[in-house]
Amino acid sequence: MIDPKNFIKYLKKKNIDFFTGVPDSVLKNFTENLPKKKNYIMANEGLAVSLGIGYFLKTKKIPLVYFQNSGLGNAINPLISIAHKNVYSIPILLLIGWRGAPNTKDEPQHIQQGKSTINFLKNLGIKSIILNSEKSFLNLNKLLKVAKKQSTSVAILVKKNTLKKVKKVVIKNKYKLERSKVIEFILDNITKKTKIFSSTGYISRELDHIIHNKKNKIKSFYNVGGMGHTSSIALGYSLNSKEKVLCLDGDGALMMHMGSLANIGKFSKKNYLHILLNNGTHESVGGQPTNSNLIKFKDLSKSVKYRSYCSIKNEKELKNKFSKFIKKNGPLFCEIFIKNKSIKNLGRPKNFDKLKKYFIK
Repeated sequence: MIDPKNFIKYLKKKNIDFFTGVPDSVLKNFTENLPKKKNYIMANEGLAVSLGIGYFLKTKKIPLVYFQNSGLGNAINPLISIAHKNVYSIPILLLIGWRGAPNTKDEPQHIQQGKSTINFLKNLGIKSIILNSEKSFLNLNKLLKVAKKQSTSVAILVKKNTLKKVKKVVIKNKYKLERSKVIEFILDNITKKTKIFSSTGYISRELDHIIHNKKNKIKSFYNVGGMGHTSSIALGYSLNSKEKVLCLDGDGALMMHMGSLANIGKFSKKNYLHILLNNGTHESVGGQPTNSNLIKFKDLSKSVKYRSYCSIKNEKELKNKFSKFIKKNGPLFCEIFIKNKSIKNLGRPKNFDKLKKYFIK
């Protein structure tokens, strides 16, 4: 295993001290040790690559951009159309959490991405190495020489359990509502015909857990991958349905593709209900901040033509406001502030083919 502090010291010796990216559970022990003033958490991977490009243009130093391999889809545009050697030839060091790596156990949404990662990087012309011990630093040294000499992007792949655990940094907020209690309340106050689309991370996992434990028959689509796309999937469904459609979103996911809000305001019908469960962190991958506290979702939602906005911060407001609010014509935006807490020993949605058939039945 690799001590993340030693890894960061090594990078500093190689004149790499600018870090940006999107939090990942595989890399959390690395990112939690980064100097705060040199670490910029971005809303999506493409933005992180773009920030790195700007940094290089000013400093001529190689930036490190970190993310999970599922984020390659977001990163590919600026990597190929700006940083590639056929365009501006800008060197970037990618640190990629390798979910779904061959011969490792992982969730279904990571399997194909894991199998494809190395070939995907090859097709992009990005040389890569696997970092599995501090002895690998020798290979990393050679990789950095390639990046500098050829002025090109290179990648480090990191599998699960490669980085030594560090003391978890828990970002606490002032809110009292628990996500699971809010989800239970929502399920008790919507009709059985309502269709739920839930975002990645703990939202889908807790919703699945509660529905199974209560034997609730409400139909839910668990968006276990494709972070940030839940609201658009819900929009596509709602445009062709008379039923109430409820999108359960998280702040990190919503910020990743926030342009979807304007699409919802422009195209959605009266049946669209958008609920943001906002705790200000990427809780399921390490608890890093999302910067959602800087966004006034009330003003934003109204500016893109959501018909009404509702803010809920405690149990009293949940009981007094929610049921009345959801009876209004949509699109509606309800921001519910929750604490950083999840159900212990939480499982995950399984058997996706069965879930799909039940949902569209």
